[in-house]
Amino acid sequence: MMGPAHSLSGAAAWLGVGAATAAAGHPMPWPVLLVGALICAGAALAPDLDHKAATISRAFGPISRGLCEIVDKLSYAVYKGTRMKGDPRRSGGHRTLTHTWVWAVLIGGGTSVAAITGGRWTVLAILFIHMVLAIEGLLWRAARGSSSDVLVWLLAGTSAWILAGILDQPGNGSDWLFTDPSQEYLWLGLPIVLGALTHCIGDALTVSGCPVLWPIPIGRKRWYPIGPPKAMRFRAGSWVELKVLMPAFMLLGGVGCAAALNVI
Repeated sequence: MMGPAHSLSGAAAWLGVGAATAAAGHPMPWPVLLVGALICAGAALAPDLDHKAATISRAFGPISRGLCEIVDKLSYAVYKGTRMKGDPRRSGGHRTLTHTWVWAVLIGGGTSVAAITGGRWTVLAILFIHMVLAIEGLLWRAARGSSSDVLVWLLAGTSAWILAGILDQPGNGSDWLFTDPSQEYLWLGLPIVLGALTHCIGDALTVSGCPVLWPIPIGRKRWYPIGPPKAMRFRAGSWVELKVLMPAFMLLGGVGCAAALNVI
C-alpha cells in the first residue's frame, strides 16, 4: 500500500484498540488515545525505511536517506543469510527484514526501553519523529515537496512538546497501563509495534504479499509472502486502495474513536 493508506490504517488500528479497552472497562485517557493514534499512524510508515522512494526515507532529509541505505543493506544481508532454496534471488532488501513481526517487536521494545531510560528529551524525540511521519502520511497533499519540510518539522516539534506536557499531567496517561513511577511512557512501544504490524498486513493484501512470519519456514521458503488468494489482491495505489480501503479506514477510525470515548 501507499503511505497515506498505511497511516490511516495505523491510526484506525490504535483507535480500535481504544474502543476494545473501553468495552473491557478500562478506557484510555483521551491524550493516550490521541497520541497513540498519531504514533501508530507514523509507525505504520516506518517499515518502508528500506525503500529510498518511501515517505519515511525522505522525511528527515540526508539523515533518513542515509539510514535508508543502511537498513536496505542490512535487510538484504539478512535475506541472503537466511533464505531457503524456495526463496527467490533478489538484489535489494525492500519488503524483507523490516516487514516482519520480529522487526516490529524489536523496534517497539527498543522504543519502550529508550522511553523509560532516556528521560524527557528521549520521549520528545520519539514523539517528534512519529509526529513528522503522521503529518507526512495523514496530510500527504499539504506536506508534498521539499519546501514544506521545515513547516512539517516545526509543526511536529510543537505538537510533540504540547502533547508531552499534556501527558505529564496527573491522570492524563504518561503512566497508562504501567503504573510504577519508573515505567512512565513504557507504553509508547505498543503503538509502534501495532503500526509496524498494520503496515505488514496492508502490504500482504497487495500482489507481492509480505513475509511477516519470518523466520518461520513455510514449505521451502523462509521469506514466504503471506497474503490472501491472488484474486483478492490489488496493486499499490490502485482504485481499491484509494476508493475502498482509505474511506473504510476513515470510517473505522471514526467509529473506534467514538467508542473509545464512550460517545457510542
